[in-house]
Amino acid sequence: MTSTPPRQLVLDLPLRSASGIEDFFVSLSNRAAVELIDSWPHWPHWAALVVGPEGSGKSHLGHVWQTASGAAVLAASALDETALDRLRQDRALLIEDIDRGIADDRLLFHLLNLAREHKLTILMTARRPPGELDIALPDLRSRLRAVPLIPIDPPDEPLIKAVLVKLFADRQLSVEPHVVNFIALRLERSMAAVNAIVERLDREALATRRRVTRALAADVLDVGAVEDDELAIGSGDGAGEDLGTRRKTAE
Repeated sequence: MTSTPPRQLVLDLPLRSASGIEDFFVSLSNRAAVELIDSWPHWPHWAALVVGPEGSGKSHLGHVWQTASGAAVLAASALDETALDRLRQDRALLIEDIDRGIADDRLLFHLLNLAREHKLTILMTARRPPGELDIALPDLRSRLRAVPLIPIDPPDEPLIKAVLVKLFADRQLSVEPHVVNFIALRLERSMAAVNAIVERLDREALATRRRVTRALAADVLDVGAVEDDELAIGSGDGAGEDLGTRRKTAE
């Protein structure tokens, strides 16, 4: 008997792509940061700070901006005197992860002053806002608090669903829409959690030769027994079920 292909989950989220960079879904949680990047070079300020949790897309958006602006890219923990020359030459500088340590507070303060005085541009990224960072230099603390802060919020449900669908597809896993909905409703609102659950489900499906259904997701999420009607909707997940054509080249 021919199996019925899984239904597709319709997701009304715009998708942006950049050469050499993974696809990036736009939702309410990250729209302000996307609009900031897309509005360059017409920024009202000479610097901006994008703040968001791990895996929220800061690096993606930073490198989209770097491609558009021709900016040099430096980690805050690796700042040295050459950064001043690079800012003067390229007229734009991306400084990543200022929350993970700033090599030289005074140098960053000078870079921000240089950008302000000569109409250059600096984009910074961080996981936490400046007020939560341990910055010894008072002048730098004051300057960073004056820089416009654009937050990336924890992912909302539509974004989590979109990323789940993409990650399952990347792993050649056919997952029904109701299973995606089931997972999204019970998952911590973070991209780290999304990546972790897809990896765990992939590993468990391979180990037990089961499809990714609500029952399997409930087991992996440890959310207790699934209702009988849910089991009926997600039937066919018994152990030993053929995974079809998935990863034929690896078998």
